[in-house]
Amino acid sequence: MTIEIRELTAAQTRPVRQRVLRPHQRPEELVYPGDDDADTFHLGGVDADGEVLAILSMYRHAQPPSDPFADPRAWRIRGMASVPEARGTGLGRELVERARDRVWAIDRDPIWCNARENAFGFYQKLGFEIVGGIFEIEGIGPHAVMVLSPDA
Repeated sequence: MTIEIRELTAAQTRPVRQRVLRPHQRPEELVYPGDDDADTFHLGGVDADGEVLAILSMYRHAQPPSDPFADPRAWRIRGMASVPEARGTGLGRELVERARDRVWAIDRDPIWCNARENAFGFYQKLGFEIVGGIFEIEGIGPHAVMVLSPDA
């Protein structure tokens, strides 16, 4: 299977957001604040038929105050997901690495995300560390803030 990493629009990410991350929400609820900001970009793994198999959105967004070393100039990964048939292929890793390389080519600010509990291992393999405790996002489940420092 040939998969190309390419830039997507926010609208192109929403079917995977709904299918994988928030199947209980209506499409209009899948518009995230900052989706169309000038600094924001969306990447996707797209197969030869044009089907989006994995997504990642990157926003300029300060780290949450739960991190004692929070950086107001940080980048945030949000809405990262892979359809079940694309998991375990390395596609998620490639999306994170491409996004990281892109933002660190601009500046070396930290990258953070609110990671679902079942994704902690994935992010830790990429160098992210948990900061603060585990918290619940209503209707979605346990999460933790994870940060990738440019100094790691």
